[in-house]
Amino acid sequence: MNAEERRFAVLRAIVADYVRTQEPVGSKMIVDRHNLGVSSATVRNDMALLEDEGLIAQPHTSAGRIPTDKGYRLFVDRLAQVKPLSAAERRAVQAFLDGAVDLDDVLRRSVRLLAQLTRQVAVVQYPTLTRSTVRHLELVPLTPARLMLVLITDSGRVDQRVVDLGEVLSEADVAGLRSMLNGALVGRPLAAASAAVAELPLSAPAEMRSVITVLSSVLIETLVEHPEERLVLGGTANLTRNAADFPGSLRQVLEALEEQVVVLKLLAAAQDPGTVTVRIGEENESEQMRATSVVSIGYGASTVLGGMGVVGPTRMDYPGTIAAVHAVARYVGEILAGR
Repeated sequence: MNAEERRFAVLRAIVADYVRTQEPVGSKMIVDRHNLGVSSATVRNDMALLEDEGLIAQPHTSAGRIPTDKGYRLFVDRLAQVKPLSAAERRAVQAFLDGAVDLDDVLRRSVRLLAQLTRQVAVVQYPTLTRSTVRHLELVPLTPARLMLVLITDSGRVDQRVVDLGEVLSEADVAGLRSMLNGALVGRPLAAASAAVAELPLSAPAEMRSVITVLSSVLIETLVEHPEERLVLGGTANLTRNAADFPGSLRQVLEALEEQVVVLKLLAAAQDPGTVTVRIGEENESEQMRATSVVSIGYGASTVLGGMGVVGPTRMDYPGTIAAVHAVARYVGEILAGR
């Protein structure tokens, strides 16, 4: 290998040992553990050059070196291929997620799974409504003058509203309303669906106009005014297990995770199903998250429904974390597409 390749091999060795042991890494350790075929003096020389480039640093009390954010970035950018999950791990992931009964359960399970596989904090965003289309609207008569509207989107999201109509409807009226509303809604993205529903009162038969007006205004609220985009979090205790990785900033990180806005911003970058984004330390926009790395991806079969990912210290097993995030997102996308 040439001098540049060898220097990268030294950096890779420092990353691997530091992630595993949490101890700064010295040249003797690298020569003993990693078969680089060069002397300790050569490794020391390479480490001096890596330090000059800002890829490793010396914690003041130690003879060894640790990777910097820039060093981790180079390491991640040059991961030629990520070791995929083993066949047994993949089967376990599939079996665990296949047991889910509905969207909530799929997302809760995927968070538990990601937190277990990576031993970090896992976050999953509920499917964003703006990217969903309407699959079906059900009208359920509760009393002759009261209906429950159940709106189901293609991402498996279910919204329910109870509506007092102020007038009595027959079964035939309800059936007519059901087909009229579904005709306007089904298969349309939410913004287009709400526009179509807004026009219904104009074309409705005179005797149904007031009821259609009430229902369409409730539906427009449901379709347009998105409830707070929700997040599911799991494995927060894993952060405290690695408290030494967050000198003085663990509390800030925990507070940031509670502020959903910060995490939603991190996941918003994950637009592409199949492409993992890694943000390391200082690359995170939010100041509270500067001691963390975020590995995220969009999930969904053909379109991205939402983001999911893992938050942990910059000292993380990047290849393993990337593989886990990638695999879980793929299964979740397949499950939701099949529902």
